[in-house]
Amino acid sequence: MEGSAEEELERRSKFLSSLIQKKKAIEQEDQHDYLNVRVRASDMPLALQNRAFRCARDHLDSMPSKLDSKRLALALKKEFDSSYGPAWHCIVGTSFGSYVTHSIGGFLYFSIDKVYILLFKTAVEPLEQS
Repeated sequence: MEGSAEEELERRSKFLSSLIQKKKAIEQEDQHDYLNVRVRASDMPLALQNRAFRCARDHLDSMPSKLDSKRLALALKKEFDSSYGPAWHCIVGTSFGSYVTHSIGGFLYFSIDKVYILLFKTAVEPLEQS
């Protein structure tokens, strides 16, 4: 009897977990639609992704009319360097190619409207003094 109660509790726990995950996925999609974001590739945690989306959207909305890709790239880099430590890199444009090495959990390639943004972190190792 005790084993079946534990199994039922485990089954219910898994069910509730799956419902919560589905709800979070729907909320994430709603936010993407609202910000007009499309994730192209990522291994970044959702909280950091959302910070990047919000920062990019806010800066794009504050630009007069023409895209200033350097200004947007600098803003995202500074935001992530100050919040999550140094060695963030950002590439912004409407057409570019890249091939980068990044730290685990520090890669996001997304688009907002017709602007593509690549944000990634690299490891920083101190130089050895000789």
